[in-house]
Amino acid sequence: MKTGPNYRYQLVGAKPRRRTSANLFDGTLQKTQIWLNDIMAELDWEDKPEKAYFALRTVLHALRDRLTVEEAVQLGAQLPMLVRGFYYEGWTLKHKPHKERHKEEFLAHIKDAFKGDVTVRPESIARAVFRVLELHTSDGEIAEVKNLLPKALHELWPKRRKLSA
Repeated sequence: MKTGPNYRYQLVGAKPRRRTSANLFDGTLQKTQIWLNDIMAELDWEDKPEKAYFALRTVLHALRDRLTVEEAVQLGAQLPMLVRGFYYEGWTLKHKPHKERHKEEFLAHIKDAFKGDVTVRPESIARAVFRVLELHTSDGEIAEVKNLLPKALHELWPKRRKLSA
């Protein structure tokens, strides 16, 4: 079958918009920035995004490692794509979930991650990250996560859920 030439017409003066890889990730970058800003505000760490990132990553890893595989995956599905990437970073299923039952063991994981930083208060970091999780994930998912955790860790979560819009 013979076909004619294929012409592409362009409006005069209009430049075609090229879609770059940066455009593909704008949404997740914005959502992640919101999460980090919320953590910086909670901890009074203005202008310390690296520290906020490290706090989010550390608490998410500690939480993930105390959940069942199924629940860890369900929580991961609610995270922004960029956060989800570092949530799963280094995850192995061997010896999971951790059977630690005490708040002090959970907080020790955070303290160890921030080794040498005497300004870090692990309990404040855990509370701040849990508040941000409550703010940006579904009520049902948070309830399921909390139900799997020992009672001693429940006191680190905010007392009140976010208001539904």
